Amino acid sequence: MFKIRSLVTALALVSSISVASAWETLPTSAPAPADNPTTDEKVELGKMLYHDPRLSSTGTVSCASCHNTMLGGEDNRPNSMGVNGQTGGRSAPTVWNAAFNAVQFWDGRAATLEAQAAGPVTNPIEMGMKSWDDVVARLKTIEGYEVAFETAFGKNSISKDNATKAIAAYERTLITPYSPYDRYVAGDKSALTAQQISGMEKVQSLGCTSCHSGPAFNGPGMFQQFPIHSNPVYAAKYHFKDDKGLAEVTKKESDEHFFKVPTLRNIALTAPYFHNGAVKTLDEAVTVMAKTQLDKELTKAEVADIVAFLNGLTGQFPKQTMPVLPATPGSTFN
Repeated sequence: MFKIRSLVTALALVSSISVASAWETLPTSAPAPADNPTTDEKVELGKMLYHDPRLSSTGTVSCASCHNTMLGGEDNRPNSMGVNGQTGGRSAPTVWNAAFNAVQFWDGRAATLEAQAAGPVTNPIEMGMKSWDDVVARLKTIEGYEVAFETAFGKNSISKDNATKAIAAYERTLITPYSPYDRYVAGDKSALTAQQISGMEKVQSLGCTSCHSGPAFNGPGMFQQFPIHSNPVYAAKYHFKDDKGLAEVTKKESDEHFFKVPTLRNIALTAPYFHNGAVKTLDEAVTVMAKTQLDKELTKAEVADIVAFLNGLTGQFPKQTMPVLPATPGSTFN
């Protein structure tokens, strides 16, 4: 997972340098790992599991509770709410286009979507199950899941491994191509306004694409230090340094305040911003990023242009239909 760690510091050093990069459109499909090829049956099962609150200890929290596929793929809260009203210290990242992340979670502690899907279920603040053995035992009491797992994986196949594979298969379908930006790059020069084109040029000239590069605007999978440039006003107002980021995983002081570079796709829909959800508006987020990462003071006009461009990164969302979850007639799992 941390093979790329040796380049992290280098990334921090070049973060203020403008990088000449080709503008790329978002792929319309995501590659699947060899041990989990995408099938319609897996996707349908994964959608059921993703939306089923019975994977939580209280039966009240599902994956979709914090990663809402009816909107921007998260919950628009500074800190997501789990079982029994508990809240964590981080803002939920969007699930849309998560298939194009090199690592998952703000601290990159999961290398794959499959590994990511396993984590929240047994997190005591999030979904609160004591163990995946308990999850599997619960699923086996629901007849409809026996059928769905058999259809996707074969007989007697209810397991943690298959459940997380199914959820990941569903998440790989959550892709939002054909944004105004994509159409512009593909040749439709009327897809972006003059202001958005100005913002696009400013994003590159400032050096934003040093980190937010590639088709998903999330870089090549590297971590990045945040903040780089200390600012006492923002430090006091937004408490950015309270979270040690990657160091929470590696326990290395040199990794403090490094975070996965988040996607800019659909960013207009995912307020509030940053790992702790401390910044409420996109205008302020752009202003803060320019100062803390690039040590640049932007004019109001420059901020407006960049925000206009970022609004052009909102893609077309594939239609989502809610699954019918397997019932337990005449009984409850509790």
